[in-house]
Amino acid sequence: QVQLVESGGGLVQAGGSLRLSCAASGRTFSSYAMGWFRQAPGKERETVAAINRSGGHTYYADSVKGRFTISRDNAKNTVYLQMNSLKPEDTAVYSCAAVLGGSLYLSISRYDYWGQGTQVTVSS
Repeated sequence: QVQLVESGGGLVQAGGSLRLSCAASGRTFSSYAMGWFRQAPGKERETVAAINRSGGHTYYADSVKGRFTISRDNAKNTVYLQMNSLKPEDTAVYSCAAVLGGSLYLSISRYDYWGQGTQVTVSS
């Protein structure tokens, strides 16, 4: 089992940057594929980015491609989401999640462990 804690959210002006971190407990972090997800008010949760357990493969939603970067440091049990050129439509609660496995997982339903989420608000 793994417990996840996100940090790094906040209020930023359009065009600004934030880096989200997701710290995982346990000694088997490198066995888990990870993902970042977001949910805006009145909208369904969506997959933002995903990374496999080695960090060698990544996925990005079209809406964030070229602006966001997912990465992980298995020695620090942490996955990151660097968000640049933020837009008001990026405003949402961002959550990280983990799934045990060696592939790249895009579907929200595949993820077993979730953090509590961190609010990102982008003002225009």
